[in-house]
Amino acid sequence: MRKPLPPTIVPEPGEGMRGEAGHLGYMLRRASLAWRARMEHVLAEFAVTPPQFAAMTMIGAYPGLSSADLARLSILTPATIAGVVANLKRDGAATARPHPVHGRILRLELTSKGAATLARCKRRVYALETELTAGLSARDERAVRRWLAGVAAQG
Repeated sequence: MRKPLPPTIVPEPGEGMRGEAGHLGYMLRRASLAWRARMEHVLAEFAVTPPQFAAMTMIGAYPGLSSADLARLSILTPATIAGVVANLKRDGAATARPHPVHGRILRLELTSKGAATLARCKRRVYALETELTAGLSARDERAVRRWLAGVAAQG
């Protein structure tokens, strides 16, 4: 007869290797997943997904992007962006017009409906960001932003 194994003790989130003692990459991944879940929750009211929010944000900031440009800026695959753009166009949030010189390239722009939806979504996301940074001084927030931008720039 086999001797029963002792129960495995798994620490709660924030404890042991799931806390400050954990690997930075693991911590970034957990933070990213937690952030995405919170965004999904607040954006659901507007029937907008986080990839759609990212796409609308980039199209709003840089009108005239191609889908390829948008995929790079949004950190999404071209296939994902194709679906996101198709849904935004179907919902009347974005339009695509041929590039004046390279007619096969389509330039994306938000419609007035898309801009209004984006504005409502941004209010909710900015409120989440305010909660996220509530315990940070302005100096600490700048340091975190600099660090995250540097991590992302290393690709």
